[in-house]
Amino acid sequence: MTAQQPAAGAQPDGAMDEQSAARNVRQMFNSIAPRYDLLNHLLSANIDRLWWWRAARTFRTVLVQPNAIVLDLCCGTGDMTMALLRRRPLQAQPILAADFAHEMLRRGAAKFSGRGAIAIEADALRLPLRDASVDLITTAFGFRNLANYSQGLQEFARVLRPGGQLGILDFSEPNGALGKAYQWYFRCAVPAIGKAVYGQSGPYEYLPESVRRFPAPQQFVAQIESAGFEDARWTPYTLGIAGLYSAKRRGTTPADCAQINAAGKFEPGSLA
Repeated sequence: MTAQQPAAGAQPDGAMDEQSAARNVRQMFNSIAPRYDLLNHLLSANIDRLWWWRAARTFRTVLVQPNAIVLDLCCGTGDMTMALLRRRPLQAQPILAADFAHEMLRRGAAKFSGRGAIAIEADALRLPLRDASVDLITTAFGFRNLANYSQGLQEFARVLRPGGQLGILDFSEPNGALGKAYQWYFRCAVPAIGKAVYGQSGPYEYLPESVRRFPAPQQFVAQIESAGFEDARWTPYTLGIAGLYSAKRRGTTPADCAQINAAGKFEPGSLA
């Protein structure tokens, strides 16, 4: 049997190419936004709160620097953004909280508005940020939904300063007996609960399938390093149900510059 090849990006039902994949993901998250938080906390038994806290703690040395530019991508309803804000000093540069699903971002902005974060409706594959302008990028349970994983990592490398840090928190599939039990819960119970609470199972059938198709931790660590990062590693959370990928941006090289795409200019420092 041949090994499963890593997915190029998210493939929701009905997607024929990257453009339609991105469009379907956006529509799906806009549709589930009203009950997104309720279902997340219910399905994870509130363990997701611990995961956000641990991820934010990992980057505390950056977060305590008041002038550090922090970008929380695919911020959704803002729970990761709030975890980061709890470690920011008063009068610090505001956290940039970005998502391309308007209804998700609107609910996130309601949480962090006036608390030191700014909502930006933007696509993670085409960020409205200057090259080498960000000190830390985090994304929690959102990277897996990008239409092109390699392009996403290259875009992150473009906007991060050399030495800037990256944190990608997402689900994984544990091995052994726990893995079998988890797979049953994820593929059978989660869609049923989603249908009972939300009224349809489609988005919660997509969730386990997207985790199944995502590169294994070792593969994804290698993919991160090939995109211009170093010291990439995976830290499992809760017996490997989820985990944090962390890495540092390598210094910019001519080869890196050749990969940088033109992008709109945005001056984070002007937000102070």
